[in-house]
Amino acid sequence: MRLEGETVWLSQSQLSELFNTDRTSILRHIKNIYKTEELDESTTCAFFAQVREEGSRVVTRQIPYYNLDMIISVGYRVNSKRGTQFRIWANKVLKNYLVKGYAINDKITQKKYKELSQLVHILGRTINSQPELSNSENQNLINVVTDYTYALDTLDRYDYQELKIERITSENKFYATYENAMETIHNLRKKFGGSWLFGNEKDDSFKSSIGQIYQTFDGIDLYPSVEEKAAMLLYLVTKNHSFSDGNKRIAATLFLWFMQNNSILYKSDGSKRISNGALVALTLMIAESRPEEKDVMVKVVVNLINKDN
Repeated sequence: MRLEGETVWLSQSQLSELFNTDRTSILRHIKNIYKTEELDESTTCAFFAQVREEGSRVVTRQIPYYNLDMIISVGYRVNSKRGTQFRIWANKVLKNYLVKGYAINDKITQKKYKELSQLVHILGRTINSQPELSNSENQNLINVVTDYTYALDTLDRYDYQELKIERITSENKFYATYENAMETIHNLRKKFGGSWLFGNEKDDSFKSSIGQIYQTFDGIDLYPSVEEKAAMLLYLVTKNHSFSDGNKRIAATLFLWFMQNNSILYKSDGSKRISNGALVALTLMIAESRPEEKDVMVKVVVNLINKDN
């Protein structure tokens, strides 16, 4: 193993030992990675001189070594017990970064943030390159990585005071009311077993949340666009804990319901503006965020669902 240029380098033999598989398999994966242009050979492969004994001779050979990008990519392709252990470990590490809202921790330095962003980009490319995934958790991880990377870049712009609310929808086709929102919640309750606790209001805060997204000041909407209203709805329902059970599920459902009825849930190509995995991650981030971080979270949601995303 070598440490050069702030990264680790392994030879084919060391990769074979790391993932407990034969060198032929390692070489095949490396060739496929370069063939599909998942990684650039010039930046991920380097030759180092190695002195070795071959019979009675002592010779110096140039041995190819591969950096961390390649190690991760190979780890997601190798079909071995060690490879599976690596994927479980990598998924756990990545999800800890994402779900715990690592990117919004104000104690993180800009350098650490950029390192995290780079790691997410690398793992995102790696996972997306796989033709088949073994379980639904990995599929959700793809969605989270793909959309959350955009959120990290969005937060980076916020750090430099460049994050703006733009490319939004000004026309409100649908008006959410307490009554039609509660009807949606009652229908959702049936899907989750019909427990009376699900969607059972603890106080009047939910009615207040619905009214707040249409709040005005001096006759002007505080949240003029559909995207801003949707983001505030997600934030308020998640944070206010208005119900005995199901607060996050209700918040996410109403968020999608509001977007759908205002015709902004889908892009022109038919795909959703926000994946289910990214919505789960955002809802968890909002739940864990502090009150003073409300504006940050709302702006991130808006930028994730705007017309450019």
